[in-house]
Amino acid sequence: MATCLSPQEEQLWKLWTTYKDAETANQLVQLYDYLVNYHVQRIAAHLPKSVSKDDVRSLGMLGLYDALKKFDTERDLKFDTYASFRIRGSIMDGLRKEDWLPRSVRDKSKKIEQATDQLEQQLHRPATSLEIAAQLGLDQGEVEETIKDSLFANVLSMEEKPKDGKEVHKEGIGYSLPDHQTPTPSEATIKNENLEELAIEIERLNEKEQMVISLFYNEELTLTEIGQILDLTTSRISQIHAKAIFKLKNALREIVEM
Repeated sequence: MATCLSPQEEQLWKLWTTYKDAETANQLVQLYDYLVNYHVQRIAAHLPKSVSKDDVRSLGMLGLYDALKKFDTERDLKFDTYASFRIRGSIMDGLRKEDWLPRSVRDKSKKIEQATDQLEQQLHRPATSLEIAAQLGLDQGEVEETIKDSLFANVLSMEEKPKDGKEVHKEGIGYSLPDHQTPTPSEATIKNENLEELAIEIERLNEKEQMVISLFYNEELTLTEIGQILDLTTSRISQIHAKAIFKLKNALREIVEM
C-alpha cells in the first residue's frame, strides 16, 4: 500500500487486513467519509433540486464500503484514489438505474431544444436563454437550470453499459470498452481546434462566470466553497454556474455544427 499514512490509518489498515471486522470497517468509513462528501457536493451541483442529497450520499457510502472490501493493500496505490473511483462510479450507476431526471424536466428540455432551433433559424445566431424563456413563457433561470440538468443526463447515458451483448470491463467509474483504433491526425486536429474554441468562449463569459467555472472544474471546489470565496450564497453560485453552462453549451453547439 502507498506510504504517507498517519499512525491512526496505518493501525486501522493493519486491523482491517488481519480481521476484516465490522468495528474497524466503521472506523475506516468514518475516516474516509470526506471523500463521499466531496463527490456528493460536486455531482449534486448538476442534479435537479428534486434529487435528495441524502440519496446521493447513500450511493456514495455504498461505493466507499465497496472500495474498502476490494482494495488490495499490496498495490502501489493510494486508497483515496481508488475509493474516489468507486464512490463516483457507485453514485453514477445508482442515478442511472433510478432514472433520476423527472419526466417533466425531460419534456421541458425537448421543448427548449425545439424553441432554440426555431429561434436560431429566425435570428441567424445563437438564441439567449432570455429569448428562449420568452418564447416558451418560462423563467430565464428555469431554462438555464433545465439545460444544465439535461446535459448531466446525457453524461449518464454516455457512460451506460451497452445493451448489444458485447463484453465490457467495469473498473473504476462507469464502463470501459477496448479502444481498437486511435484518432487520426485530422480527428486530433479537430479536437484541439474545438478545445481552443471552447477556451475562447470561456474567456467571453463575464468575470464571475469565469471564476465559478475555473474554481469548480479546475480547482475542484464545491459550490458552497466557491460561495464562501466570492461571498455569495450557494444558490447564487448555482445560478451563475447554470448560466455559464448554458452559454458554453450553445457555443459548443455552434462549433460542432460549423
